[in-house]
Amino acid sequence: MALNATTRFSDNYELKEELGKGAFSIVRRCVQKSTGLEFAAKIINTKKLSARDFQKLEREARICRKLQHPNIVRLHDSIQEESFHYLVFDLVTGGELFEDIVAREFYSEADASHCIQQILESVNHCHQNGVVHRDLKPENLLLASKAKGAAVKLADFGLAIEVQGEQQAWFGFAGTPGYLSPEVLKKEPYGKPVDIWACGVILYILLVGYPPFWDEDQHRLYAQIKAGAYDYPSPEWDTVTPEAKNLINQMLTVNPAKRITAAEALKHPWICQRERVASVVHRQETVDCLKKFNARRKLKGAILTTMLATRNFSSRSIINKKSDGSNVKESTDSSTTIEEDDVKEKSKGVVDRSSTVIAKEPEVTQSTLADSGVASCQPSSSSTAPDAVGTGSASAPNATQRASAEAAMMAKALASLTASSATPLASSSAASGGGGGGSGVNKPAILSAILRTAVPGKTTWSLSLSALSATPPPFQRGSDYASKCMARIVLTISKAGPA
Repeated sequence: MALNATTRFSDNYELKEELGKGAFSIVRRCVQKSTGLEFAAKIINTKKLSARDFQKLEREARICRKLQHPNIVRLHDSIQEESFHYLVFDLVTGGELFEDIVAREFYSEADASHCIQQILESVNHCHQNGVVHRDLKPENLLLASKAKGAAVKLADFGLAIEVQGEQQAWFGFAGTPGYLSPEVLKKEPYGKPVDIWACGVILYILLVGYPPFWDEDQHRLYAQIKAGAYDYPSPEWDTVTPEAKNLINQMLTVNPAKRITAAEALKHPWICQRERVASVVHRQETVDCLKKFNARRKLKGAILTTMLATRNFSSRSIINKKSDGSNVKESTDSSTTIEEDDVKEKSKGVVDRSSTVIAKEPEVTQSTLADSGVASCQPSSSSTAPDAVGTGSASAPNATQRASAEAAMMAKALASLTASSATPLASSSAASGGGGGGSGVNKPAILSAILRTAVPGKTTWSLSLSALSATPPPFQRGSDYASKCMARIVLTISKAGPA
């Protein structure tokens, strides 16, 4: 499929309702006029893109044109107009794979095997075509439809790169913290094996409902990954077959040269001899844990999405200043995509509009319990938003009004999330008692995360997010994990004193 630079989008397609929105793009359902077929149109406002962003867009389109596989969201058309670029993809309506799993009445190890097989098929196709995805994670694993047995589809090739054969090189620091491979964290040359490592993390989650590497502190998380420090705690892993653990071990091999390939993994007995090897016993504890895992992902995603809407942030622009003045994107969340700034491009005067703010998303840590730690969200003076917060401009809108409205929007997004979540979440009026009546839940501990938003006039509004959680804390591995999870979320808005 070639780039269509002459035909206008409206000549061939009719736009319908909005499906999603990003910093510089919007996704809408569209109908092909000649056939009546439905697709998803990703519409990018190219006027808002820097030269580097435009190069990334062209790379994504070029890569997607290469890939035609039943387990990959396919690009059908690419139309460039004066101010907009249209990418026409498969319309996938089944939602995320992980959300579908928790809604099933029956889920077994054999089902997990079938899921990872489809993921490996998509990864193998990418690798055969010289493509490394670099951002394999649950959010990018979709289902073609809501029908039972619908195909798993790999999506989002925004971070994907092209490689020659088994080329290993330093392509930059990119991916999602909890799924990054040791070689990327060590800033060593890397290639196709990084996708297999991420597949290993995904398979681990598919089997027990929580990740192999997890820590609220990013440095400790990275240390775990670089050391390959994971285990199979009892009792949840006692019922997992040795063959499944063997495949995980081969995927989570620290040395990329010794790591199993996608083609080899597809020939592993646990995959190709599923009927004989994989267990068919229902894994209710896995489903229960996966519900909590999904809820946490969605909660943090809601916070970031609201920040994007109110601050014109980019989800891939979470950066921190290093001592040498360079920008390195970081995240305290193991499910947030990050990508390293290209310092050379910056020095040439090419300003990436998606990298003009300094932000750090709220995190819940042990120190939060002791000192109510605050994560700052402060747009830099180079923000491209015309009414950028924190500029102190005399012409800026009323600070209190803006802060109040934005805080309310954040609360609304989070409240909406809790109302629709499959996890048992209640309002702040819910009882906060400990574990009684033989429930097996210990007395909850209060975990607080405060998102501070700086506004003109040095007035600070705080969104206080308090989660009542039984010990052990969320995602800590342990025998009581399935029963000791988040009990409720309390949302409060309070006006703080001067910043």
